[in-house]
Amino acid sequence: MFTVTVRDHMMIAHSLRGDVFGPAQRLHGATFVVDASFAGPDLDADGIVVDIGLATDELRRIVDDFRYRNLDDDPAFAGRNTTTEVLARAIADRLATRVHDGAFGPSGRGLTRLTVTLHESHVAWAAYERALWTG
Repeated sequence: MFTVTVRDHMMIAHSLRGDVFGPAQRLHGATFVVDASFAGPDLDADGIVVDIGLATDELRRIVDDFRYRNLDDDPAFAGRNTTTEVLARAIADRLATRVHDGAFGPSGRGLTRLTVTLHESHVAWAAYERALWTG
């Protein structure tokens, strides 16, 4: 399996509901380093698993939807805690849709897996991995 990872970052604001979150129940900011790893069993005719430039651009477009926003105000997350795990899945699902829509060009057709990792700090992160459907 071949894997290519691209990286971006985002700063968001949010609050988390539930005693388990302690002081994070109050509105606070968070900065995440966002890694998106694209995997496929084969390389295309150009010797790549995915076009790194396209992958970088698509990740940036999706992360821009979150960047510098209070996620408590985002209808997509109404009634849900925007934990690191939830955000990783939201980004992965949006990237998967872009792969399916052909935004990753010809090399994107051979992708089979996607993992999005959100790094909260240098010692803590969460990831979501999913299969990709290709057409």
